[in-house]
Amino acid sequence: MKKIAYHYFYLLAGILFPVFIQAQNLGKPVLFNQGWGFHQGDISGGINGAGNIGWQTVDMPHDWSIQQPFSDEWASATGYLPGGIGWYKKTFTANAGWQGKQVYIYFDGVYKNSEVWINGHYLGKRPNGFIAFQYELSKYLNFKGKNTIMVKADHSDFADSRWYTGSGIYRNVYLVVKDPVYVGLWDIAFSTSKVSAQKADVHVKVNVTNTTRSAANIIVKVKLVNTTGKVAAVLQKQLAIKPGTKAVEFDTQVVSPRLWDVANPSLYTLQVQTNRNGGLVDEVNQQVGIRSIEFDKDKGFFLNGKRTKLKGVCIHDDAGALGVAVPQEVWVRRLKILKEAGVNSLRLSHNPHADYLYDLSDRMGFLVMDEAFDEWELGKNKWVQGWNVGTPSKDGYHTYFKEWADRDVQDMVLRTRNHPSIIMWSIGNEIDYPNDPYTHEVLNTGRNPQIYGKGYLADHPAASQLTVIARQLVKAVKAIDKTRPVTAALAGVVMSNEVGFPEELDVVGYNYQEYRYPEDHKKYPNRIIYGSENGMATQAWAAVDSNEYISAQYLWTGIDYLGEAGKWPQRSNGAGLLDLAAFKKPEYFYRQSIWAEKPMVYIGAREVKKTEERGIWSHKSVQPIWNWPANSKMRVDCFTNCQEAELFLNGKSLGKLTRSLSRCNIPSWEVDYEPGELMVKGYNNGIQAGTYTIKTSTGASAIKASADATIFAKNAKGLSQVEIQIADKNGNPVFDAENQVKVTIIGPAKLLGMESGSTSSHEDYQSPIRAAVKGRLLAYVQTTGKPGKVTVQLSSAGLKTSTIFLTIR
Repeated sequence: MKKIAYHYFYLLAGILFPVFIQAQNLGKPVLFNQGWGFHQGDISGGINGAGNIGWQTVDMPHDWSIQQPFSDEWASATGYLPGGIGWYKKTFTANAGWQGKQVYIYFDGVYKNSEVWINGHYLGKRPNGFIAFQYELSKYLNFKGKNTIMVKADHSDFADSRWYTGSGIYRNVYLVVKDPVYVGLWDIAFSTSKVSAQKADVHVKVNVTNTTRSAANIIVKVKLVNTTGKVAAVLQKQLAIKPGTKAVEFDTQVVSPRLWDVANPSLYTLQVQTNRNGGLVDEVNQQVGIRSIEFDKDKGFFLNGKRTKLKGVCIHDDAGALGVAVPQEVWVRRLKILKEAGVNSLRLSHNPHADYLYDLSDRMGFLVMDEAFDEWELGKNKWVQGWNVGTPSKDGYHTYFKEWADRDVQDMVLRTRNHPSIIMWSIGNEIDYPNDPYTHEVLNTGRNPQIYGKGYLADHPAASQLTVIARQLVKAVKAIDKTRPVTAALAGVVMSNEVGFPEELDVVGYNYQEYRYPEDHKKYPNRIIYGSENGMATQAWAAVDSNEYISAQYLWTGIDYLGEAGKWPQRSNGAGLLDLAAFKKPEYFYRQSIWAEKPMVYIGAREVKKTEERGIWSHKSVQPIWNWPANSKMRVDCFTNCQEAELFLNGKSLGKLTRSLSRCNIPSWEVDYEPGELMVKGYNNGIQAGTYTIKTSTGASAIKASADATIFAKNAKGLSQVEIQIADKNGNPVFDAENQVKVTIIGPAKLLGMESGSTSSHEDYQSPIRAAVKGRLLAYVQTTGKPGKVTVQLSSAGLKTSTIFLTIR
C-alpha cells in the first residue's frame, strides 16, 4: 500500500507579524509602506530623470491598473485593464544605529519585471511578479543625508496572464536591520519524525550567517511557549561561527502537544535568539503548529491520523474594487464566510500569494496547496477578445522560465515552508493542457474533455518535455523541503499518462476529470489521485465522497475574480461561490448544505414551467426573492443539511419533506405565488434546527448598512467593510434595486473603493458613487491612523440616508 506520511512542527514566518515590530527591532521586519512617490509611465533617462517629473504620494500596497478605466483595447484575460510601466520612489533617513549592521529591503511582491536602485546603485531585477525578494542596502547607505530607493515595474506586455495580476508594488514592503551575525528571514526550518497526542519529536534547524571577517562566538537559544504562557521547551547551543553560513540544529520533544488541525488550529510561539559578546543581537518570534499529514493511495488524506476529506476552493489574489492591493482584513472576512460553508482547504491558484494569507490560513484552520506556476518554458493562450475568441497573446512568464524557474520555486518554498497550513507544493497548473501548447498522438483517441484544437497537432511541442521539466522542478523543491508531497494540477491526464509526467509527482491532481478516477486508480495502483480543480456539479462531489482513495475536491472557484473574462463588456469571471464583494450566491448555500456540519437551511424561488425544466443544476438561478407576478406557479428549492424541511407560506404549512428522499438531496415544492412571507424550517430528529425567511418587498425606501469594524487604534491604518442593503419601508431587502449610492466620509478616513459584485460594470472603482446590484454594495473605508471620529454617510436620491460611525482611539 503506497502512502506518504509527513510529520510537522511548523512556524509562521516572522515577517507576517508586525505586532512584534519594535523601534529597537533586533532583526525583526518593519513595515516600510508609507510615503512612497509614484509615477505612471516610463521616465526619460531612468533614475537620472527622476528629478524632472512630479510624483504622486502613495502608500503600499499599490496597484495602478485597478485605478484605470476599463477598455476593450486591453485584454479580456486580464480584465480589460491596462498594464504599462510605473516608477516608485522613497526617500528616508538612515538611523545612526544601523551603522555596522546588515540592512535589507524586502518586497513581498512587485508585478512585474521589477528593478531596484538605492542612491543610484543598481541592486537587481526580479521578473516574476509573484515572488518575494530582498536586497541588501548596507554598503550604499548615506548616514549624513537622505537615502533614495527607486523601483521600476514593467508590465508593458499587459496580456501576459490568464487572470488579472495588477501592476506595481502590490504587496507589503519591509525594512530589515540585522546584526552582522544574524538569522535570515527564510533561514529557519522545522520538522518532526513523530507526532501524536502524547508527544512530538521536534527538529529545529537554524542557519546563522556571519558577515564579519573573523570568527564569532555566539549562543543560539530556542524557546517554545504555548498560548497559556507555559514553556514547552528551552534549548541553546554555544558555538564559534566562521565567516559565512553555518547550520545549528536542535532536537527536543514536546509532551502532550496541542495538535494543529482545521477545527482547532492550536499554535505555539517559538523564540529564536542570538547572543554575541554577552548581549542579545537578534531575535525571531514565530508562531508554531504541530501536526502530521499522510496521503494514502487507497484511503485518502489523514490529518493527525484522522481521515479528512479536503473540501477546497481555488482562489486568486484580487478583490474586485481593490485590485490586488488587498488589505488583510478583506481576506479575514472572506475566509470566515468560506469557513461557514464548510470549506477546509485552499488552493492558492496559480502563484504564491500575499504573506499574510498563509498566516490567516494557519490561524483560521485551512489546509493549503501552494502553487508556483501556470506555465513553464512555453507560453499558454491568453485571450484578448474573450475566452477562446480571436487570436490569443502568448506573452508571459515562460520568457524567464529557463533562467529563473528553479530559484523561483525554491524561494516560494523557503518563504512559506514553516506554515502548518501548507500540505502540498504544486509545481504547475494545467501545464499539460492538450495542445496549449503540448501535444501527443493519443489526443486522436479517447475522451479528452479539455482540449484546444482538434486531436494531435504535429506542429506543437511534444508532451514528453513535460516529464523532463517536472523532474527538474521536483528536484528543486525537495532540495529545500522533503516534508511535504509535490503535486501538479493536470488538465490532460490522458496525454500525461503516455509520457510519465504523473510518475514524477508524489500526489497527482486531476482537473475536471472525475470520470477517470476509477479507471486510473485501477490502472496505476500506486498513484495517489485527488481533484485539484473541479466544477460545482453534484456528481463531481459524489466522485470524492463515495471513493475513499480520492481525498480532495477544489472548486473553481471560491470567489469571483477579475479577468479570464468573456467578450466585452464582461470583464470578470463569475464562477465563484461568492461574488466580488464576497456576498453569498445561491451556489454558496448549496455547497454549505453538503459540506457544513452546523445545521443550516436556505430557500430560493423561480418561476418554472415543467417543459422548461433544465435539471437540478438550474438551482443556480434560484434566488431568495418572493416578488413575482400574480398567479405564478413557483418552484421553491431548499438547500439544507437538516434531515427534514418544512415550508410555510404566510404561516400555512405547505408540507414537510425528507432531505434524503429528495432529488439530489434538495427538497422542492411547487407553490402558487401569493405575496407575503415564505419561511422554511429545518429539523433534526424532529427538533427545529434552523429557519430561513424571504419576504415580498415593496419599492426601495431606505439604505440599511452595517460595518464589520467600528473601533480602531491610532497610529495604524484600519479597514471597515460596510455592507450596504437597499430596503423597503419595512426593512425588507429589495433584491432588484439598482439605485446609485453615494458615500461621503467626514473625519480621518478615506474610501478605498466600492464593490457591487457585477462582472460587467465599467463604473469607476475610485468613484464615491456606484450602482447597487441585487440591492447590495460593499464599501471599503480605511482609517488614516489619526485619532478622532469618522462619519460614513450613505445616500441615494429618494431613499432614507444611513450613517455609520467609526472611532479611532
